[in-house]
Parts: sequence; C-alpha cells; structure tokens
Amino acid sequence: MAGFGNFSNMMKQAQKQAVKMQKQLEEVQKNLKERVVEGSAGGGMVVVAMNCQKEPLAVKIDPEVVNKEDVEMLQDLILAAMSQAMKKAQEIYDQEMGKVTGGLNIPGLF
Repeated sequence: MAGFGNFSNMMKQAQKQAVKMQKQLEEVQKNLKERVVEGSAGGGMVVVAMNCQKEPLAVKIDPEVVNKEDVEMLQDLILAAMSQAMKKAQEIYDQEMGKVTGGLNIPGLF
C-alpha cells in the first residue's frame, strides 16, 4: 500500500503544477493580447499593427503609395507588412509561451 500513497501524492503534485501552469498561461495570453508589434513595407509606406495573438489592430497607408493604376503594388505592400507583423508576433508568442511550458510542445496550446 505504500506505493499507492506515493502515487497519490505524485498525482496531487501534478494537479497543483497543472493548475499553476494554467494560471501562468492565462496571464501570458492576456499580456500577449496587449503587446503590439508592427510590420512595414515600402520603406514604411504601409504599416500594419497587430497584437501578439495575431489580431490585426491597424493599417496605415501613406497616400503617396495609393495609385489606382497599380493596385497590385499596394496589395503586395499590405501583404508584406502583414507577414512581417505576423512573424514578429509569432516569435514573441513562442518565446513567452516557452517560458511557461519549458519548451514543451503541448498539443492544442500553440
């Protein structure tokens, strides 16, 4: 029966750790939602802001880059700025979540 007591204690400790990690993850998620990154293209002619949960917040377009005869260029600049912002957001997200999970890749978490 002594083995069962140890197992029971180990399960209680694991539960405590899981609750602690859940609270830490919730705090990190909140902080990531408030943390803003920017991506830009065309030498700053297009700037996209998003939070680190990859939610777009704003797009700024310099009027000089708006040319109805070259809409494709503007579309490309917007996509490039979005991609850059998303990459920055993902790097910060991975870094912050890794601090909580110790680098473990927990399915459904990322």
